[in-house]
Amino acid sequence: MTETEPETIRYTADVVVLTPGGDVLLIERDWPPYEGHWACAGGHVDQGETSREAAARELAEETGVHVAAGDLRQIGVFDQPGRDPRGRYVTVAYLATVPVDTPIAAGDDARAARWWPMHNLPERLAFDHADILGAAAREALHDQFKDAADHLTPEQEPTR
Repeated sequence: MTETEPETIRYTADVVVLTPGGDVLLIERDWPPYEGHWACAGGHVDQGETSREAAARELAEETGVHVAAGDLRQIGVFDQPGRDPRGRYVTVAYLATVPVDTPIAAGDDARAARWWPMHNLPERLAFDHADILGAAAREALHDQFKDAADHLTPEQEPTR
């Protein structure tokens, strides 16, 4: 039996930004892999930084949108082998909701930044970001129904 080198795992953070109306903020990647594809804002977690802090930093650098790290809600960890052609990447994904009129500006590694309706996403999504966006949509939908349920009077609550 031969010893193998341990796999190098890179740690990243991504953030899904939604408006209350259901639009999602994506960047067009300006570098390989997936150059020209659309993706959530995100990137490497720097030394001494939490994934939540990295997500807030990357969001500001790539889109000009500033959200406090404490306002980001974790929606999942994505660690499927092969999710990135550069090697093994594990990302923690977060969700933020911002007002409809939030200004955006492509920066850092983004060719463009654009709002997309969640029901009409671009065909060319990078990495496993369709899975990440699906997790964000499920979380947002859960919150929407939870908020509606919180406003029910006792007479309106469903019976079991």
